[in-house]
Amino acid sequence: MNPILKDIPYSFETDHLTIRGSLPGDGARVRTAALESQAELKPWMPWAVEIASEESYEIRAREGELNYLGRKDFWLLLFLKGTDTLIGCSGLHNANWDVPSFEIGYWLHTNYTGKGYITEAVNGICQFAFNYFDAQRLLIRCDSENERSAAVARRCGFTFEGTHRHDSRDHLTNELASTHYFAKLAP
Repeated sequence: MNPILKDIPYSFETDHLTIRGSLPGDGARVRTAALESQAELKPWMPWAVEIASEESYEIRAREGELNYLGRKDFWLLLFLKGTDTLIGCSGLHNANWDVPSFEIGYWLHTNYTGKGYITEAVNGICQFAFNYFDAQRLLIRCDSENERSAAVARRCGFTFEGTHRHDSRDHLTNELASTHYFAKLAP
């Protein structure tokens, strides 16, 4: 089936979160969250070294909506349920509709880490992908030094599949870096 024919909701809820695709006007709030969390994000996210302009974020938000509707990429914003408080971003990326499989990425605003929100979000996104995308495989990858991200994958029931050693360069030091791979298969 062509993925454009799939009826995929634009938002869904978990116990404490509303998770939805980006909309026009979201760029400024995502940029603000990234700026306020830049110190914690910079070691793991190359895009956080220099936070782009508000205009660039707004363009990304609008392109995110188009990509979601076109079933190409699913950038997801994380809000505290019943509020407009953005606490982070996630998504289903690198879609391979032949399987179907997707990669889950995530980050949280510094003020909301350590409270279980990202574990709740990833678990919710997994169910969303299995139920609406007919996903057969979900992937999380992270720098082998990023213990907090690896812990999220493990808490969410992802199986550690291995480490690609020296598969990239650290974006800050240019030293060789390695990547952990975790996967979760459809129930």
